[in-house]
Amino acid sequence: MNIDIDWAALGSVLGVSLGVTVALVGLFTLGVVGLAKRDAHRAAPQGGSAALAVTGAYACFAACAAAVAYGIFLIVS
Repeated sequence: MNIDIDWAALGSVLGVSLGVTVALVGLFTLGVVGLAKRDAHRAAPQGGSAALAVTGAYACFAACAAAVAYGIFLIVS
């Protein structure tokens, strides 16, 4: 029994999974920062775009949820 490993495919999977992981962590971080800006705006009201920050935060969380759902879909199908 001889097992051959396709190193190019393994490297490709590693690269894509690492890139997607970094992107999802970055998106989630932007969402947390957007919600923190909302809280900071409540504590010390200043002119600004707290509503835009919250909308962006929810969009980031939605994108993270969509990516996770797509990953589950790929695994199940």
